[in-house]
Amino acid sequence: MTRFNGCIDLHHGKVKQIVGGSLSDNAPEDLKTNFVSTESPAYYAELYKKHNVTRCHVIKLGPNNDAAAKEALAAWPNGLQVGGGITSDNAQAWLDNGASKVIVTSYLFPDARFSKERLVDLCNRVGKERLVVDVSCRKRDTKWIVAMNKWQTMTDMEVNQETLAMLSEYCSEFLIHAADVEGLCKGIDEELVQCLGEWVTIPTTYAGGGRNIEDLELVDRLSKGKVDLTFGSALDIFGGDGVTFEECVAWNNKH
Repeated sequence: MTRFNGCIDLHHGKVKQIVGGSLSDNAPEDLKTNFVSTESPAYYAELYKKHNVTRCHVIKLGPNNDAAAKEALAAWPNGLQVGGGITSDNAQAWLDNGASKVIVTSYLFPDARFSKERLVDLCNRVGKERLVVDVSCRKRDTKWIVAMNKWQTMTDMEVNQETLAMLSEYCSEFLIHAADVEGLCKGIDEELVQCLGEWVTIPTTYAGGGRNIEDLELVDRLSKGKVDLTFGSALDIFGGDGVTFEECVAWNNKH
């Protein structure tokens, strides 16, 4: 059964909601921000903990976010996953700082080409059960291609049943941002969610375009309950007016 999983997106040390496709190192002025919170990262961590919203992810979008991420982890030790800049050199340190799991994308794609060697090494270092692979993607023609480096760079990996099966041998969970619809609140990528429901064999969280509580029912139906959903910009605790945190908690408690 599909559940609501939470997120804490960090940008320059602040909890924010942004339009995913607008992140650019080359043109930072193009960044489209939907929401900047006056609350601390710890506030959101404590909120998720209080209401038992499990498998939440803290994502560091670029530099100057380590202190904010550590603050969130300290508020719910072993309750939050952390991603953004994770490598084999720092993954264990983030687990030691209280992350339940580490989330990795860009490190697996040196020069935008998939390195199975890096995946195996990371898995060996932290253990399969502590590793989440973020296969966030953008659609190109009829295919979804993994996007890295804050979704700016297209890699050589297509998201399909074969690649997800291979990756799932070395990780315990997937996080999938549909970067083309991230932050737009114009609806989920229904085709991608349906495909994920057919392809995935491990716990999977989808993020991107969620706009109201009915989207939880939609994801549950399309994925046959195999994919969970994160709300961002549409959620009231992030300044949105599409869905309330209270509704999401009630959904989880009911299901």
